[in-house]
Amino acid sequence: MHDYPPLVSGALQLLFRHFSQRQEVLQAFKQVQLLVTSQDVDNYKQIKQDLDQLRSIVEKSELWVYKGQGPDETMDGASGENGHKKTEEGNNKSQKHESTSSYNYRVVKEILIRLSKLCVQESASVRKSRKQQQRLLRNMGAHAVVLELLQIPYEKAEDTKMQEIMRLAHEFLQNFCAGNQQNQALLHKHINLFLNPGILEAVTMQHIFMNNFQLCSEINERVVQHFVHCIETHGRNVQYIKFLQTIVKAEGKFIKKCQDMVMAELVNSGEDVLVFYNDRASFQTLIQMMRSERDRMDENSPLMYHIHLVELLAVCTEGKNVYTEIKCNSLLPLDDIVRVVTHEDCIPEVKIAYINFLNHCYVDTEVEMKEIYTSNHMWKLFENFLVDICRACNNTSDRKHADSILEKYVTEIVMSIVTTFFSSPFSDQSTTLQTRQPVFVQLLQGVFRVYHCNWLMPSQKASVESCIRVLSDVAKSRAIAIPVDLDSQVNNLFLKSHNIVQKTAMNWRLSARNAARRDSVLAASRDYRNIIERLQDIVSALEDRLRPLVQAELSVLVDVLHRPELLFPENTDARRKCESGGFICKLIKHTKQLLEENEEKLCIKVLQTLREMMTKDRGYGEKGEALRQILVNRYYGNIRPSGRRESLTSFGNGPLSPGGPSKPGGGGGGSGSSSMSRGEMSLAEVQCHLDKEGASNLVIDLIMNASSDRVFHESILLAIALLEGGNTTIQHSFFCRLTEDKKSEKFFKVFYDRMKVAQQEIKATVTVNTSDLGNKKKDDEVDRDAPSRKKAKEPTTQITEEVRDQLLEASAATRKAFTTFRREADPDDHYQPGEGTQATADKTKDDLEMSAVITIMQPILRFLQLLCENHNRDLQNFLRCQNNKTNYNLVCETLQFLDCICGSTTGGLGLLGLYINEKNVALINQTLESLTEYCQGPCHENQNCIATHESNGIDIITALILNDINPLGKKRMDLVLELKNNASKLLLAIMESRHDSENAERILYNMRPKELVEVIKKAYMQGEVEFEDGENGEDGAASPRNVGHNIYILAHQLARHNKELQSMLKPGGQVDGDEALEFYAKHTAQIEIVRLDRTMEQIVFPVPSICEFLTKESKLRIYYTTERDEQGSKINDFFLRSEDLFNEMNWQKKLRAQPVLYWCARNMSFWSSISFNLAVLMNLLVAFFYPFKGVRGGTLEPHWSGLLWTAMLISLAIVIALPKPHGIRALIASTILRLIFSVGLQPTLFLLGAFNVCNKIIFLMSFVGNCGTFTRGYRAMVLDVEFLYHLLYLVICAMGLFVHEFFYSLLLFDLVYREETLLNVIKSVTRNGRSIILTAVLALILVYLFSIVGYLFFKDDFILEVDRLPNETAVPETGESLASEFLFSDVCRVESGENCSSPAPKEELVPAEETEQDKEHTCETLLMCIVTVLSHGLRSGGGVGDVLRKPSKEEPLFAARVIYDLLFFFMVIIIVLNLIFGVIIDTFADLRSEKQKKEEILKTTCFICGLERDKFDNKTVTFEEHIKEEHNMWHYLCFIVLVKVKDSTEYTGPESYVAEMIKERNLDWFPRMRAMSLVSSDSEGEQNELRNLQEKLESTMKLVTNLSGQLSELKDQMTEQRKQKQRIGLLGHPPHMNVNPQQPA
Repeated sequence: MHDYPPLVSGALQLLFRHFSQRQEVLQAFKQVQLLVTSQDVDNYKQIKQDLDQLRSIVEKSELWVYKGQGPDETMDGASGENGHKKTEEGNNKSQKHESTSSYNYRVVKEILIRLSKLCVQESASVRKSRKQQQRLLRNMGAHAVVLELLQIPYEKAEDTKMQEIMRLAHEFLQNFCAGNQQNQALLHKHINLFLNPGILEAVTMQHIFMNNFQLCSEINERVVQHFVHCIETHGRNVQYIKFLQTIVKAEGKFIKKCQDMVMAELVNSGEDVLVFYNDRASFQTLIQMMRSERDRMDENSPLMYHIHLVELLAVCTEGKNVYTEIKCNSLLPLDDIVRVVTHEDCIPEVKIAYINFLNHCYVDTEVEMKEIYTSNHMWKLFENFLVDICRACNNTSDRKHADSILEKYVTEIVMSIVTTFFSSPFSDQSTTLQTRQPVFVQLLQGVFRVYHCNWLMPSQKASVESCIRVLSDVAKSRAIAIPVDLDSQVNNLFLKSHNIVQKTAMNWRLSARNAARRDSVLAASRDYRNIIERLQDIVSALEDRLRPLVQAELSVLVDVLHRPELLFPENTDARRKCESGGFICKLIKHTKQLLEENEEKLCIKVLQTLREMMTKDRGYGEKGEALRQILVNRYYGNIRPSGRRESLTSFGNGPLSPGGPSKPGGGGGGSGSSSMSRGEMSLAEVQCHLDKEGASNLVIDLIMNASSDRVFHESILLAIALLEGGNTTIQHSFFCRLTEDKKSEKFFKVFYDRMKVAQQEIKATVTVNTSDLGNKKKDDEVDRDAPSRKKAKEPTTQITEEVRDQLLEASAATRKAFTTFRREADPDDHYQPGEGTQATADKTKDDLEMSAVITIMQPILRFLQLLCENHNRDLQNFLRCQNNKTNYNLVCETLQFLDCICGSTTGGLGLLGLYINEKNVALINQTLESLTEYCQGPCHENQNCIATHESNGIDIITALILNDINPLGKKRMDLVLELKNNASKLLLAIMESRHDSENAERILYNMRPKELVEVIKKAYMQGEVEFEDGENGEDGAASPRNVGHNIYILAHQLARHNKELQSMLKPGGQVDGDEALEFYAKHTAQIEIVRLDRTMEQIVFPVPSICEFLTKESKLRIYYTTERDEQGSKINDFFLRSEDLFNEMNWQKKLRAQPVLYWCARNMSFWSSISFNLAVLMNLLVAFFYPFKGVRGGTLEPHWSGLLWTAMLISLAIVIALPKPHGIRALIASTILRLIFSVGLQPTLFLLGAFNVCNKIIFLMSFVGNCGTFTRGYRAMVLDVEFLYHLLYLVICAMGLFVHEFFYSLLLFDLVYREETLLNVIKSVTRNGRSIILTAVLALILVYLFSIVGYLFFKDDFILEVDRLPNETAVPETGESLASEFLFSDVCRVESGENCSSPAPKEELVPAEETEQDKEHTCETLLMCIVTVLSHGLRSGGGVGDVLRKPSKEEPLFAARVIYDLLFFFMVIIIVLNLIFGVIIDTFADLRSEKQKKEEILKTTCFICGLERDKFDNKTVTFEEHIKEEHNMWHYLCFIVLVKVKDSTEYTGPESYVAEMIKERNLDWFPRMRAMSLVSSDSEGEQNELRNLQEKLESTMKLVTNLSGQLSELKDQMTEQRKQKQRIGLLGHPPHMNVNPQQPA
């Protein structure tokens, strides 16, 4: 927290070092080099001694180096003793007195020679670098001492000894870095020492860069300029040219950037450097030089310089570099080459250079050089080649005198150019070949002769053979007659070579196997290598062991820096400062200072730490966690175990399964402190916390001011970490900072420049896989041919494939055998197998490695993508236009970059696959994703910007979708699919939410509909294959099916603007691949939504797979039961139910994982019908046979029994043959009957009852399974009425089984539940239940009143007849009452002999006094009166009067009685009872009309928008199409589900809009009373009118222009006539004047 920056830096450094101790240990171990053999130890001692001596001599150089005025005596004396000591140490020879200076010279010389010899192993034929000794010297710092030695000043002219030492010093450095990339890199750091004109320095520079692709591609322009300048000023030395050759080509690859750079410098330098002998005089000079022997031998002669210069130009044009080819064409024209090469005095060296140049500059080119194929020059050369071929073949058989250079020229250079010329695609078109057949045949014969020379080396033989092959192929394809014998020889040769390949492959394979068994002669070297390998094993094991610990250490450091306040006691000053965020703020501020002070490493460490704060903690393994715990406890005191962020969410995208042991709770809380630890904060909180302390400002400053690439890279990564997950707060702070401080111009310039540089770099280094290009061409030809030709061609292609495989196998075996042989012969070379073998593997692999300038683009583009994440409109526009003085349009620049990386800049969209490889495919994906994010939302300006850009961007994106991206597609289909996926998303984003068709038409401009449909089918087929293979092809984002789906949606959107595509997308158009289109059509949905500005928009989207789990029952239920709201819309209810439906889908998906439960749930209706049928059956049995006394399993007569058996068997047979419900019922019925007679009725009933209980239990399971009731908790389960109903049903079943059979009768009420019609009947009573009950209450009141009146006045009239029970007779046994059955059933069954009914209750029924007539007064009390009136009055047709005594008319109350009866009849019977019936009937009618209305609504109005059927009459879309395609309710549900299941960072513009609306529960996005088809058809009428008007206007315009044209013509004619008249007038006057001849002139 201190204010003195160096102190802060020191503290930080100490902190970082303290937390990286284990890492240091690991680094130290990796540096260890074992001295295994005694030789190693001697070398080590020798080197140590030599270096110490050399160091001390160099330090005292000014004492002994020759100064130019003779050695000074005093100096001699001073260093005399020193010299003697050295003598004793260094040399044990007898010393005669020599001066210190000469002694030192001699010692230094000896030491340097010794060190040089250590580096390189000189043998008779070859020099080989000894990697291990080079490493030893590197580790001991020999190079540093020698570099110091080189810096000693001395008299260059006089001091010859010192020159010799310098030569040796350079020689040592050359040997030190020969073939050793690490040593080259070390010396490369001191490159400035060598940038002076000396020849030695030039040679050393060659060695530093030799075969090091990395260094060559990073070379600075300054270096190239220096060497070209040296040639201009210090003479034309071959070594300078050799250096330029070295940097242009490394590791067999051409560095395009260097080629261009060297070429540019050479052209700029002019005559001094570029020496060509083009004109007559100089041509003679060249001939003279070629004739003179001395010029040929002298390494530095002008001739050699010229040869090397031409070679340099050849290397510069190698690899089809258009830019350099054009330059070289002008420097060295074709006829000059021919003139030099065909001259009789031309020596092979010159020929080699010239022909090589010709090959690369004129023949092997990307652009056709016309003159090569049309003029005679090449044929002249071919004739000249024939001469040379003859000379080479007739060469002396005595190898000592052979002209090896001529042989090299013939076998390599000539063969190469002939091969290239005839296999060039441009030579196919040339017609000269037909006229030159004799030369061609001679050429073939000559080459064939060379093939049979006995001095050929294997590599030479191979090139000759390929030449023969090409020539014979050309002869066949161009129908050139070849002598028969030659033809047969050529064919034999190929057969033979094929066999040889197979044989050698076999031999090599055997030798590779046996090599391991062979006993090694050099056992010591074996041990030596084993020891080295063991050390490596130990180091790697140690690395594995320490890695988690290193990570754990660093994670604690991150925690400490994130929560520094916890280190201090509470309520201290320091703690308060830290808590307020002071520490992090200080750290961030200090990072800016670090950059200014060039403390790069520390700056990077701080940035990495800040980034770590936002990354999720990984698991560190047990040991790592333990270490973490110890460290956390050490620094934070004994607190709860610090919870890692894993136990929370992974960056807010849903829960994450913890990788390591996640612990509950979070550390850093201290005792009772409420502060949060990093583990407990969500990602967004950490981001905002850092942003508040100024992290985003730091990022912006660093990006603008970063001097080094690494700091820039780390800053970008930190910015990405801050923005990860689309954090809008951070986006806003970036935007504010850039707009407020006017920093945006500089900030965006950094990115703009980086993009430009990356594009240049790509153009300079783009490597096209031309080997595949050849194959591709052939494949294409085969593809284009007619099927018949295809069949004919197939076998040949197969053979070549086979041969290729064998060759590959052979080469692999060769490599194995060769390495084992080499190891035994020379253990030194492979002292470290890691380096050697890995390097070769890497070389082949990293053939296409991208440079850092390009790779940095990936994080940059990711950063720009995250700035626009979540459709941030401000930033999307800001990237395009910053409203500054100079605008940097990064949108266009990104598109340009895509254009560049996909190689459109060098032409040819069809060859896209050659530019895309595993290395850059991630970068291309990132570019596509960024572009997508720029225009999603939609940002119309960016869409237009991309669509209308002048580059080939759009065409490349379409090409990415349409083309097979080979060769990548053969190896990594997943990467190709991801590319296609992103490309289709980008095109969709460009067209998103557009109401015009411009962009779609721009996309369709280069897209052939047929190809697009083919791609869709292909992706589908691939998905099917994967599906069968058992790979889970459905889940991955880039699974073939999903990619196909995205492309299908793209095609669907484009089809609106293209009729042809529209017809192709309809399944049924073509026969093959139809299921693909059907599949995608079925799984693609479209809906219409309303935007905030009330415009409507159509969305097409893939149906999420989870939607398939919605059951038919639920769909029907929702469809029929969704209610309308006040506005008559069903959307509200539908939307509210969507949540439940989504839960149901999830539940159904889980259910599929439990097959038993799923099977039960699937057959739910089946279980239900079984239980109902059983209930009916059991009740039938009870009804017919109760009580069960008579049918106790009686025996049947034989013929009845037989009949039952046959019935049973027949029905069984029918069921087996035709499983129909009736057959099954017959079988069940016959089986039960058979059971009754075999077992007895009661056991049968018991069995059926038990079966019913089991069935109902299964039904309950399936009911719960189908609805997922228990997932909603027990409360929901208890409150679910349906569930309770089924539970009650189960209870009744059980009671019927265990208590009494009559309980089964209750089960019949299930009919009401099952039949909707019956339910409606009951509803008619229950629905208006209140009014019915109130009416009934009124009736009761009236009955009460009438009873009172009756009691008061007509008491005696209430006499009713009764039928008494006779007292004597007992009830017979069989006719027991139900009550007694219930009470005494058990007793009865036991003692069936006696009379079961107990007489006691019966006696009570008989009154004590009996009246003779069976009549009774029933109104003695008011209650009795009420009961009588209620019971008899309501039941009698005429009211209560029907049952009362009939009075006579004489009685005084006769009239009253009549009124009483009539009133009762009218008021109660007619009015009240009919009121009740009326309500019921009315309700019934209401229900019916409601049902009809509902059905009507379902049939004639749209569920979503509520428009009626008649609105669609005579419109382009019928009502059926509208509800099926445009406003399909299930599509809306699927869209809501899609928004729920999709990752929010992946949303398209409309999806994020709808997601936001759903979150707010706002339903304005549903279209109400609107449909796009209606709107568009209305506007179409207006459009037609407009169109008519426009046509009229245009025709009027044409008329006007015609008229004005005619008028102007008339005008011209008039003026012409006027002029004519005037002319005539002028000419006609003189004769009139001359009428009078006497007039004077």
